[in-house]
This record gives sequence, structure tokens and C-alpha cells, in this order.
Amino acid sequence: MNRGRREFSVPGERPADGPVLSIRMKQRISIHRYKKFANGRCDCLEKEKGLLIVLSGPSGVGKGTVRKEIFSNPERNLVYSISATSRPKRPGEVDGVDYFFKTREQFEEMIERGELLEYTEYVGNYYGTPLEYVKKTLEEGKDVFLEIEVEGAKQVREKFPDGIFIFLIPPSLKELEKRIKNRGTESDETIKNRMKVAKEELKMMGLYDYVVENDEVKEACRKIKAIIEAEHCRRFRIQNKLEKLLGGC
Repeated sequence: MNRGRREFSVPGERPADGPVLSIRMKQRISIHRYKKFANGRCDCLEKEKGLLIVLSGPSGVGKGTVRKEIFSNPERNLVYSISATSRPKRPGEVDGVDYFFKTREQFEEMIERGELLEYTEYVGNYYGTPLEYVKKTLEEGKDVFLEIEVEGAKQVREKFPDGIFIFLIPPSLKELEKRIKNRGTESDETIKNRMKVAKEELKMMGLYDYVVENDEVKEACRKIKAIIEAEHCRRFRIQNKLEKLLGGC
């Protein structure tokens, strides 16, 4: 007779081709499931899609500078979606890194073929985001970071309403004009046009989820990274996983 410890079975819980599961065994299975869930390795759970993060704001506010600082030390599985543009390359910019530089004719062919998530014409130049790359990367569970103009962000909001939209603002209009002038690449007339457009764009701040002031670049980046981290912790993003787990996954 076996005088060792007895493990009591739970009545009515017998697999079709196996023994009755003991209470202790059920506890061990539950712990194993929890560990797989916590580590993101529960095979029966759907792979979480990545987040689409859209950074926008008026020209000259420093979107490119902030984006470069964020990607100098990314803390998440964050991928930068490179935009296409028909504007001339500025000193220090690299094709395929800062933008995909296209001729006006090439860009218009992309529009006709429906290859862009969004596009806009700004101060005589086209800007746009390649669509297929964004969709594929999100499906792989990676976060996609877009740095785009305000008009383009409106189009993305219509197609991806669940995206995270962040509006970058300058400390003041005077500082904004100073930054544009310091580029040394625009004529006085172009600067005047950019400032006129910027004032209209600032009125569209209400279309965004978050607003970050770009006074100090590192501080603006810290806030944006905190926003992304908090969005990953939103209850509705995790609830589906948890319900499947508790349902016997």
C-alpha cells in the first residue's frame, strides 16, 4: 500500500485520453500558464500588434531633431517609418535614412498607385508615408514611429484612429521663427509662408492625444518615451490577453 502523500483529484475533470488531474497538478499548470503570459510566450494568445506613434507639429518646431534623439537610444522595439518627399536634400541628410528623396514625377506616380498612407503638398513640395511598410511592421508587433506634417497626420488619423498622436509645439512663435531662420536654407519669402502656415497648424492641436513642448530636446524626448510606455500599459490593450488566459489558455 502506498503510504506516501496522496493527491486528491478533482471530480469530473478527466482528459479524454489521460488520468484525472490532481489539485496540485492543476496548480502547477496554472503557474506555468501565468509565467508564459507574463513573459509574452503563451502560444495560444494572439501576437500583440505594434502601436502607431505619430509625431507632428508646425515646420521648424524640431520634429526631426527630437526623432533623432529618441532613436539614438530607443528603449522599446521602435521602428522609424521613413517618409518620402520631393523637396531637395538639405546638408547632412541621407537618402533612405532621413527621407526617401523623390522627384516630383516619381512622387506623383506613388500617389497614383495608392502606395502612400498619407501625403501632402507643403510649400511647393510633396511629403508622404509608404503604406505597405507601416502595415507589415505593425503586424510583426513592432511600434512604428511617424514624423510627419500636420496635414498628413489628419489623413493617418482617419485610417488609423487607434494611433497615438503627439503634437510638438515651440516655446513661442518668436522662437519658432528663429529656428527656421537658423537653418539657413529658406528665403525670407519662404520663411514668411512657413510662419503663416505654422500659426494655422497650431490651431489644430485639439486633434491630437498629447501635446509636448519642445523647449529642451532631451526633456521633450523623455516625455514622448513616457507616453509610449504608458500607452502599452492601457487596460484595453492587455484585457484581451488576460481574458484568454483566465479562460483556460
